[in-house]
Amino acid sequence: MTAEAPLKEVEHELISTALEVEELDVNIFRSKSLWVPAYARGVFGGQVISQALVSATKSVDAAFGLHSLHCYFLTSASPATPILYTVERVRQGRSYVTRVVKAAQKGHIIFVMMCSFQKPEPWQPQYQWVMPNVPPPEACMLEEDRYRQAVNDPALNPKTRAYMGDLAVERARSPIAIKVAKNRWVNEDGSSQYAYWFQARDIPSYEAPYQKCILGYLSDLRLIGTVAQTLGLKGYALASGAQALGMSSTLDHSIYYYSDSFDCGDWLLYVMTASRAGSGRGVAHGQLYTKDGTLVAITSQEGVVRADIRAPPAKL
Repeated sequence: MTAEAPLKEVEHELISTALEVEELDVNIFRSKSLWVPAYARGVFGGQVISQALVSATKSVDAAFGLHSLHCYFLTSASPATPILYTVERVRQGRSYVTRVVKAAQKGHIIFVMMCSFQKPEPWQPQYQWVMPNVPPPEACMLEEDRYRQAVNDPALNPKTRAYMGDLAVERARSPIAIKVAKNRWVNEDGSSQYAYWFQARDIPSYEAPYQKCILGYLSDLRLIGTVAQTLGLKGYALASGAQALGMSSTLDHSIYYYSDSFDCGDWLLYVMTASRAGSGRGVAHGQLYTKDGTLVAITSQEGVVRADIRAPPAKL
């Protein structure tokens, strides 16, 4: 381990430093820290989304609030090189503002995001889905505690025990606390849903623009995993053959924001479902609610989700 590595690990424990970017010039920003989750192929996608959002937000008048983003992950980001974010001011309208952010490493574009900001119109009519009935966060267990309990299961093989131990350490040090609210339930239409409580740990009282950047960070946690869960695929050290997850990686991600008055430092309920999987891909959708039931954001994500099975041999 290099001398720099512990510093970056400590930085990742704080959401404020995980999202921080350095302004190099007008519309040009650079990451200060990057984090790779355990057993992942590259930098955590939610961190790239949130750093790009911070960069874009710095170029927009405070009268406009972020209402949506759409992004593509073109290749995995390396933690060894800072990410350079370039903001393009595509449109400056009276009601809506549009920005495009391109993220690059070593001259190659690795990520592209288009985001739109709106002057709020609170006098317009409203509608939302009702939050499902789940146990409150106080009645649910932190994920790191759940993994620690699993490690003590005498029936686990050493490989699985080590895997669970790694996850327990990672979850305890994450800037985002997660609790399982409802592991799985099946709706009348046959769709499976999963629900988690999310909370940014130990954050001060941030204004709405930065709260939306934090939500962008946490929105990437667990979402594409819903596809694997729905398919019955299990991760590293938990299964083999057709039941094993061979690869999972985000292709694109969208968020629609419908509130300027939520606090990621309080618990948010993230309800997830996977609507389709096939051809090594899958689509997941999510809704984020405050504890009082206000639907503050809606997410969609498509990713590569492959079982650990080989393609049949090509016909000659």
